[in-house]
Amino acid sequence: MRKLIAAVNITIDGVVDNTAGLPDEELHQHYIDLLYSADVMLYGRKTYELMQYWQTVLTHPTGIREQDDFAHAIDRIRKVVFSRHLKQTGWETATLATEPPEVLAVDLKQQSGRDILIGSPGLIIRFLQLHLIDELQLCVHPVIAGSGRLLFEDLKDRHLFRLIKTKALHSGAVILYYQSTGNDEGTR
Repeated sequence: MRKLIAAVNITIDGVVDNTAGLPDEELHQHYIDLLYSADVMLYGRKTYELMQYWQTVLTHPTGIREQDDFAHAIDRIRKVVFSRHLKQTGWETATLATEPPEVLAVDLKQQSGRDILIGSPGLIIRFLQLHLIDELQLCVHPVIAGSGRLLFEDLKDRHLFRLIKTKALHSGAVILYYQSTGNDEGTR
């Protein structure tokens, strides 16, 4: 069975904000490699709309190799968007979900293929509550945002993970790879 992997950028104080991190060539390459290791990405509407920026890079390259390569990697991967408001995705490799997130995730995990990625904070919380996430990849940037949406602020239950790997980037960001232990203990 393939893994459901939640990959997200956060600050030291746990804020999820794509403008608070330190994106550089090394971080873009990390995410390029991650995208090529999977064959589907699950998004909520807000994050998906932010990611549509990369469509413009496809038609108007930046000239920065890693950013242009990231645009191709995100374009290539199949994207499923969960939204009650969107009527169309506007991206050839993206479709609107026709099933609830938990039904689609379970179905995808049972199919053959490469890993499944989750890139939206709201979906990460939902899948954590349903005990469906196999691996968390938290890229912690050496920044204290001071305010903003906290990644786990809506999570009420305790979930146990085991650190399986770390990756330090030259920017000072650290990617922490956590594997679910399957021993969640509920609210304490």
